[in-house]
Amino acid sequence: MSTLDQTLIVAQTAPPPAAPGALPAAKAVSPASAAFRQFLKSPSGVAGAVLLIVLVSGTLFGPWIYSLDPLEIVGLPFTPPSADAWLGTDYLGRDVLAGLVHGGRATLTVGAVAALLTIAIGVTVGSLAGFFGGWIDSLLVKIAEFFQVLPPLLFAMVLVTLFGPKLMTITLAIGAVSWTSAARLTRAEFMRLRDLDFIKASRAAGAGNLHLILRVVLPNALPPIIVSATLAIGVAILFEGGLSFLGLGDPNTMSWGLMIGQNRNYVLDAWWAVTFPGAAIFLSVLAISLVGDGINDAVNPRLRRR
Repeated sequence: MSTLDQTLIVAQTAPPPAAPGALPAAKAVSPASAAFRQFLKSPSGVAGAVLLIVLVSGTLFGPWIYSLDPLEIVGLPFTPPSADAWLGTDYLGRDVLAGLVHGGRATLTVGAVAALLTIAIGVTVGSLAGFFGGWIDSLLVKIAEFFQVLPPLLFAMVLVTLFGPKLMTITLAIGAVSWTSAARLTRAEFMRLRDLDFIKASRAAGAGNLHLILRVVLPNALPPIIVSATLAIGVAILFEGGLSFLGLGDPNTMSWGLMIGQNRNYVLDAWWAVTFPGAAIFLSVLAISLVGDGINDAVNPRLRRR
């Protein structure tokens, strides 16, 4: 092939030149990138993310820096904050700062795992009910209503009392009583999406029910579920604190809720033993709530115009 022929082929296949003054073509942006950019535009969401990163980093790396055993008696009971004990000691003489540093792992782990269990149960029940409808929907809704009418904290107390106040038991109990809201949200999203044209097209192309649920409907129902998952972490942290406050915390594992529960009777004698772990729980739940609001603004198209 001659040089002239090659030049003609290139000229024919090359895109036409842009008109003078025309704007360049916009690059395709993935939904995840668009949501992340929108999240960065939320001051409260970014502030919550920064605060949450600080708290998580403190619980992950703090025990290496401040390696004192949180269950070890290091001084006299009710020692106020001083150079020897920066945040004072509790009613047994244990270091409060060591309890905060080491107890954060247990509290945040309970929150994350319990929220994951809550979302797993809720999404499973809600997706089956919303996708299939009929008697399956009626049965699963009745089960959800049964759990919903039970007082969650009281039900969790019964489960922890029956199976023992262990960290795993507390986590499972929180997940077992908190899934109904996620189930109803997922059911509503599946009922909204199941009759849309792209679902019918996938079904006409031969897609099975499992493929439709996991690969077609669920990805389109994820945005509100993700927001619900972030808020479920804060609810689980409060649940753990409430159970520990009532004396149902794991005495062998230090947590922020356990610190409050064990020192609640001495709040007038040693305010620091209750105030500092209470402030840690407050800041954690606040950070998670702010992140959840930021994610809601990012994934909700109707809010992107603000």
